[in-house]
Amino acid sequence: MSTLALRNIAARGLSGLRENAATLAMFAAALFVSALLLFSVQPIFAKMILPKLGGAPSVWAVSMVFFQAILLAGYAYAHALNRWCPKRHAPLAHLGLMAAAALALPFGLPAFADEPPAGDAYLWLIGVLTVGVGLPFFAVSANAPLLQSWFARSGHPQAADPYFLYGASNLGSLIALLGYPILVEPTLRLSGQASVWTSGFLLLGVLIALCGLLVVQATDTPEGKARTQDQAVPLAALSRSRRAAWLWLSAIPSGLLVSFTSYVTTDVASAPFLWVIPLALFLATFILVFRETPLIPHHWMVWSLPVFTVMTLLGVTSIGSGGWVLGASAGFAAFFVTTMVCHRELYELRPDSRHLTAFYMWMSCGGVVGGIFAALIAPQIFNAIYEYPLLLLAGLASRKGIWRAWNDVAERRVALIFVGIAAAVVVVLALIAASNVTAVAVSSRIAPVFMLAAGTYLLIAHSLVLRRIATAAIMALALFLMPSAINQGFAERSFFGVHRVMMYDEGQLRLLMHGTTLHGAMRVKDATGTAVETPPPATYYYPGSPMARGVEVARGSVGKADGGFVVASVGVGAGSMSCYARANEDWTFYDIDPLVVRLATNPKLFTFLSRCRPDAKFVIGDARLTLGKVPAATVDYLVIDAFASDSIPVHLLTREAIELYLSRLSPQGLLVLHISNQHMDLADVASTIARSIPDVSAVLVVDRPVTKSLDALPSTVMFLAKSPEVLADIKTWNGATPVAALGDGAASRTPWTDDYSNVLGAILKYKGIIN
Repeated sequence: MSTLALRNIAARGLSGLRENAATLAMFAAALFVSALLLFSVQPIFAKMILPKLGGAPSVWAVSMVFFQAILLAGYAYAHALNRWCPKRHAPLAHLGLMAAAALALPFGLPAFADEPPAGDAYLWLIGVLTVGVGLPFFAVSANAPLLQSWFARSGHPQAADPYFLYGASNLGSLIALLGYPILVEPTLRLSGQASVWTSGFLLLGVLIALCGLLVVQATDTPEGKARTQDQAVPLAALSRSRRAAWLWLSAIPSGLLVSFTSYVTTDVASAPFLWVIPLALFLATFILVFRETPLIPHHWMVWSLPVFTVMTLLGVTSIGSGGWVLGASAGFAAFFVTTMVCHRELYELRPDSRHLTAFYMWMSCGGVVGGIFAALIAPQIFNAIYEYPLLLLAGLASRKGIWRAWNDVAERRVALIFVGIAAAVVVVLALIAASNVTAVAVSSRIAPVFMLAAGTYLLIAHSLVLRRIATAAIMALALFLMPSAINQGFAERSFFGVHRVMMYDEGQLRLLMHGTTLHGAMRVKDATGTAVETPPPATYYYPGSPMARGVEVARGSVGKADGGFVVASVGVGAGSMSCYARANEDWTFYDIDPLVVRLATNPKLFTFLSRCRPDAKFVIGDARLTLGKVPAATVDYLVIDAFASDSIPVHLLTREAIELYLSRLSPQGLLVLHISNQHMDLADVASTIARSIPDVSAVLVVDRPVTKSLDALPSTVMFLAKSPEVLADIKTWNGATPVAALGDGAASRTPWTDDYSNVLGAILKYKGIIN
């Protein structure tokens, strides 16, 4: 062969390598940008709609179900397009959908969203979501499976197994997750965020057009026509067991993500953005395992899964600080390893690329099932976060080989017998619990049943895999039966989390806890162990606290010391504020969680309301909406106490929100913002907002009581009034500083509004990282 011929062959080879690299880069870039847009649209639109409907459970539940349903619809559309649309026409059809979606940009609230209708607004909310962001979200959601199916026809050397591109998609999601609170939210207003998103959508359209062009060109080549003929050969239909495996293996990580996030942000620690870590780990697992050779060996994960699961179960059920440390440290590892194992099993069960869109559609179904179970169903059936350890155990029973063993009819029959035994154990437990037998007695009576069920099954089961199922089922039942940290104290659960009433300080104090956040306390015994008949308010509301003294200031300023004094208090807690009420006064308490009201009004738990204000009025709902219905200029003392946790309701601390509160004050009334927080400098945030509102005076009070106990906790409180004379007495208190005398902080040179907030800046200022 001549030198010239060799050069020509080498040149063609080099050109082919470049074309292959360009093709792969184009598809990876399109998937990356698509995931970036898909993951960022939800927080942007959520911030737009929050001031209109507030943070009520129905709002979040409907929104979550809507986005999950649209995502599933997008995957179903991709499957239909890939299966029934002619291959040459599919890119053009999808570009038509993208063009139609572009007409709805930049997205925002539709004109009819100015005011929600009276009563249930479910259909109204679905309409707002559909008109506002439905079509762009639907168009973007279809790209992950659709682009991978196109890549399978591109002629690229890796086209036969395009699933590795899912890693690029999840990398985009991961960057969107980390970038939004760090870069986007602190620097851009909502309108600017929507404009940037629109630019990204147009860029995505160009990338999709280029990918479609590459696929059409590759199809027109002789090699492409040959591939088309090969792909025309019918494939075997997907078995039901395989589809069930996809559903199961995707449902477990999805449900585990929701349940572990709930556990770690309530029972482990209260810290802003802590929820980001589980979601980041979840997305990272796709990057690590959706490839031919996982970046972390799969057998390491399979081997370590039982170890971390057992350690986590010991931690979450152990009483004391040792259990907390073990549950927290092993919990992250168990969540990560379980998700890694399930996602790798999914990858290894992936079908031929011609079934790719069906694979992702069933994955999406599993994600919906797992998310709905953990977010909507579990809070209704469990009084604590039992779904977290249960899903860990489900992951333990899902290791390699489970589906092959389940297809064995004899083994499946034996497994079903064991399930029947386990169900009988639950019935026995219910009967024992109904007879008011103590937990210790329950444990001693039920333990022999455990041993019998476990021993019987392990003797007759031939499959090691199904023995693992038996072990996991026994451990799951043990969670409910044995006394442990997960079921200690009196606990009830609502959409907003687990509320637990616990004894503290050798039974001297009764606490109301929401996860790790203290919502109230009442002294039931003194230091000598003698019962306290009329316990005074405690924590931030102790006699002499700023919020307690503010009541007297407001009474004096409005001249209603003998009656007619109107109080609105947002945030019920244990009901401590009610003990500062007098006869012939109008006190109304507002809270978004009806469970808190039920606990606070139960005299067997807390007696503040039953003793001091048995006729108190309660209004359930988001404060922005409920206070918006209060007549203007009628409230004399308005308390906003909703900012103690790690995840503050930002829409209650914006300039528009403060202006709403002030509009409800009587001319000599007093607005109180309780802004004590262990993670954010909300004093700086509130001060900046107060200075931005004309004709408003404000004083910041930092209270540091001498007694260091739950009887009297330090607090940071801001008082605002329309009339400066109302604040004259407050300015003389220890720790009081007029807001006008405070300097601007770097975290909040721009006041928070419904269009802009900077939570990260408030955190950094509290930590002393910025001034």
